[in-house]
Amino acid sequence: MLSRTAAALVPLFGRLTVTLDGDAELAPGSIVAANHTSLSDPAIVLAALRRVGVEPVVMAAAGLWGVPLLGRALTRGGHVPVHRADPRAARCLEDAAAALARGRLVLIYGEGGIPDFESATETPPHRFRSGLARLAAATGAPVVPLGQAGARRLMSGGGPRQFANLASAPLRRPGLRVHIGAPVRLTGGLPTATAQARRAVTAAWLTATGRAEEPSEGALPTLPGSRALARTHRRDISRSPAGAP
Repeated sequence: MLSRTAAALVPLFGRLTVTLDGDAELAPGSIVAANHTSLSDPAIVLAALRRVGVEPVVMAAAGLWGVPLLGRALTRGGHVPVHRADPRAARCLEDAAAALARGRLVLIYGEGGIPDFESATETPPHRFRSGLARLAAATGAPVVPLGQAGARRLMSGGGPRQFANLASAPLRRPGLRVHIGAPVRLTGGLPTATAQARRAVTAAWLTATGRAEEPSEGALPTLPGSRALARTHRRDISRSPAGAP
């Protein structure tokens, strides 16, 4: 339901373009790792994934389950609440692992939250938490990196300003770019695997930002290997019907 709703609403607020690496693959039981920059980007990511025929289980802040209607939709969709600084925190990885075992794709934000959404300017992915690497190590699932750019043009700033930006978006029609990279298998200990995942997501983000209208803030990120991971062979499905690969 959430993916279907996002796919219907996002094109009303901006111009969504989805590209894939030539060897991108969203196989059942994969972890999709995305960068998080705005309250609006989960809808953008879900709309993009539905365009390629995927409706993932989302790992999201547990507080969202308390929002009327949204919480009910999250429960019905089998999405996974993430309880931070709570005895129930470990359970989210167990629930995500169970979803992967059933052949579902799981969407996780490696940063574990929105680092900063005051500015509409794009910034590279911030430091990743270890949850993504722990989930991959426990399940052996491949990680599909996803980079998105443009979400801050829909919602950024503090308080009422965010929603004022969203209200004007149908008139502004900002460019919303999502790029899906080739799957990677994380290796090494948790710090190494976490850094590897961040590099892969940063490479996807670099591709998305390079095709978006928004300028990047300052220099491009200097994570080792980030530029080398950016692909030159891409498929653009921005005009494909929903659900078509």
